[in-house]
Amino acid sequence: MEASSSGITNGKTKVFHPVAKDVNILFDELEAVSSPCKDDDSLLHPGNLTSTSDDASRLEAGGETVPERNRLNGLYFRDGKCRIDYILVYRKSNPQIEKREVFERNIRAEGLQMEKESSLINSDIIFVKLHAPWEVLGRYAEQMNVRMPFRRKIYYLPRRYKFMSRIDKQISRFRRWLPKKPMRLDKETLPDLEENDCYTAPFSQQRIHHFIIHNKETFFNNATRSRIVHHILQRIKYEEGKNKIGLNRLLTNGSYEAAFPLHEGSYRSKNSIRTHGAENHRHLLYECWASWGVWYKYQPLDLVRRYFGEKIGLYFAWLGWYTGMLFPAAFIGLFVFLYGVTTLDHCQVSKEVCQATDIIMCPVCDKYCPFMRLSDSCVYAKVTHLFDNGATVFFAVFMAVWATVFLEFWKRRRAVIAYDWDLIDWEEEEEEIRPQFEAKYSKKERMNPISGKPEPYQAFTDKCSRLIVSASGIFFMICVVIAAVFGIVIYRVVTVSTFAAFKWALIRNNSQVATTGTAVCINFCIIMLLNVLYEKVALLLTNLEQPRTESEWENSFTLKMFLFQFVNLNSSTFYIAFFLGRFTGHPGAYLRLINRWRLEECHPSGCLIDLCMQMGIIMVLKQTWNNFMELGYPLIQNWWTRRKVRQEHGPERKISFPQWEKDYNLQPMNAYGLFDEYLEMILQFGFTTIFVAAFPLAPLLALLNNIIEIRLDAYKFVTQWRRPLASRAKDIGIWYGILEGIGILSVITNAFVIAITSDFIPRLVYAYKYGPCAGQGEAGQKCMVGYVNASLSVFRISDFENRSEPESDGSEFSGTPLKYCRYRDYRDPPHSLVPYGYTLQFWHVLAARLAFIIVFEHLVFCIKHLISYLIPDLPKDLRDRMRREKYLIQEMMYEAELERLQKERKERKKNGKAHHNEWP
Repeated sequence: MEASSSGITNGKTKVFHPVAKDVNILFDELEAVSSPCKDDDSLLHPGNLTSTSDDASRLEAGGETVPERNRLNGLYFRDGKCRIDYILVYRKSNPQIEKREVFERNIRAEGLQMEKESSLINSDIIFVKLHAPWEVLGRYAEQMNVRMPFRRKIYYLPRRYKFMSRIDKQISRFRRWLPKKPMRLDKETLPDLEENDCYTAPFSQQRIHHFIIHNKETFFNNATRSRIVHHILQRIKYEEGKNKIGLNRLLTNGSYEAAFPLHEGSYRSKNSIRTHGAENHRHLLYECWASWGVWYKYQPLDLVRRYFGEKIGLYFAWLGWYTGMLFPAAFIGLFVFLYGVTTLDHCQVSKEVCQATDIIMCPVCDKYCPFMRLSDSCVYAKVTHLFDNGATVFFAVFMAVWATVFLEFWKRRRAVIAYDWDLIDWEEEEEEIRPQFEAKYSKKERMNPISGKPEPYQAFTDKCSRLIVSASGIFFMICVVIAAVFGIVIYRVVTVSTFAAFKWALIRNNSQVATTGTAVCINFCIIMLLNVLYEKVALLLTNLEQPRTESEWENSFTLKMFLFQFVNLNSSTFYIAFFLGRFTGHPGAYLRLINRWRLEECHPSGCLIDLCMQMGIIMVLKQTWNNFMELGYPLIQNWWTRRKVRQEHGPERKISFPQWEKDYNLQPMNAYGLFDEYLEMILQFGFTTIFVAAFPLAPLLALLNNIIEIRLDAYKFVTQWRRPLASRAKDIGIWYGILEGIGILSVITNAFVIAITSDFIPRLVYAYKYGPCAGQGEAGQKCMVGYVNASLSVFRISDFENRSEPESDGSEFSGTPLKYCRYRDYRDPPHSLVPYGYTLQFWHVLAARLAFIIVFEHLVFCIKHLISYLIPDLPKDLRDRMRREKYLIQEMMYEAELERLQKERKERKKNGKAHHNEWP
């Protein structure tokens, strides 16, 4: 038997039991009672090991027919006519025989055709090939409201004003000097995706003559066919019982090992795509999308959507849009950095630091840290100016506005994509209840207000108690992160003294930088270890909540994982930005941790350099690690599989696997779908916006990473993963709300970074209030003369505590023991009425910092809300196109109905049954 019919003829009586609407379950009464069930092997054909040389000689012997060629490429049944729409995989040794037998009988009862074949390398593995005939596709396409093309679109051309026409002419003249659209793909290599140029409507068999059907075999594309088959498999029973239904449950209990649609052949070809064209859509995607040679070209989103479905297409559309929007942010960030480079020689503050050979700074740690000249931190002062200069505030405002513009214009871009892909009016169908939810609450039911059927019900008190326990678990894990940060703080305060007493002069003289660098690397290792723990905890807490549907489970799991990862990745950064060096006390009265360890102080040039190092190292290491895991892990796994095959069958014999076995040997898509891909980019978006005032090069690093990321993900989807099931979606889901939350948080954090972490406000206060230009309304570099001396306080060395007193007396600087040293703060000298009390300048700086935070936040939030209000969610031309399409569809429906009535009237006249019911 090459393909089965809708029933099984074994000479025994069959009993049909109704399951649900349009679903029947088929049982054999005699087998069910008298004998144990066995897998139906009547469709099983053992696989034969063949070599590519054998295939080549057989093809060279004579021209094969089209069915023969189809059979050899592994995409069709053995007859070469029925295309394989779906593959199920199980092992003969698996004990779930009875469930599989009933399930497969009901598959045939639904009209799907089936064929089995054993693996070439392991006879225990059985592949079940499924094909949906036209009748089944049409019936279920109508039930699923699959939209299909029925008439070509007539585009509405908006009016162009004279001013805009002149601008277009000037732009076209300028474009003549540029290469002709180097970023666009060659249209001749892309297929004619006619459904994008046609009006679509839900498929209806009664109105089938209205749809554009050139060939019934290709009317439904492969992605749609596999989606329909998957829809059928999710509604077929495998056992008696209300909940014993669906392929997902069989995959969960191990009855089947895998289920997937096939790739459309190989992604490689011996012939060039330019001379011979693409062999299939997978080959075309590899050449024009996943290949590294096209990294600068636009993505063929319509082809991605056709091959992988709307959900994956929207992810790559969002990733491409995010990458494109990073170009202006990266350019401005690079400009800010270069502005710091060009103005470095004119910076008065760094000049004074480099020339301050007579200013001796107090030790930054107990005993082992020596006194040091302020001029020794000249390099760090110059590096700090590269990131903390006059353009930093402008860049922080720009990035806050950029985040809002990015999200608002993504709404517009998503609306255009949703219109082109027929997702405007699409709504998700009523989701199935999760099997775990049904098993837990099957005893208590209530009526579903939508379907009108009884379903399991979770009591409100039970739901609240589970949410409270879950929230407590989240809070506990956040406390674990804070504890890890506390451990890093202890490491920093302990190792500063250790590095200060190091034998190597290079490390001894740069003890603070060595401490920061090693702490960041250790923090990164802790981050990666905790990520593994967080995934297990998030799974446990999400399953404890017992979400009702898969989408609710996915949203809950996504939110937990994002919170865990975000806190884990940014907690140390928040500590360095807002707490490092803020609560250390002053010489002679240091604040200590557990009354033992002296808290770490900032470098004499400030704490911003520590924040820059933290962000740069974490961002580079995280992105490098993610890219390695995304591509390296599946590459290694697939290489290991091929290596085992070569060891078993010998390297001299090259096996020609059928397509279903090639795909089975690839890696399955992540259990959480696109979660890992979105999470990586959202965390990167947080790095790009939240502390961008301290690290203006973050957008540039993100841009370079994303250019690689798009091709890595494309290569992974096309070559290393099994083809995922094409599913529909109209937006990016809960991730958009998370992006908006990050945008709001970025405004607050950047305001605090500029006001507290950087020296922008103290310099501004000095220039206008205490400097040479005080009262003149100027703030140039000449107004900063004397700033370094004014920002340092004086300490009498004899006032040191015993445990803080350094081993050296400082005689190496002037030949006599030092009496005084300087430290960063605004405090009175030791001979004042209140020794080491805060000066008036301290309170002026504090007031200016608070005022700046309030003004900055209110100003930026007002700009953000204004931009959100001014940018409509739907472009005007798209709104006009939608209105025109609605008008044309109504006209088409009217013409079609009028045509039908005229045909009926003509038929009645021919049959002599004309009736005159019109008014006279």
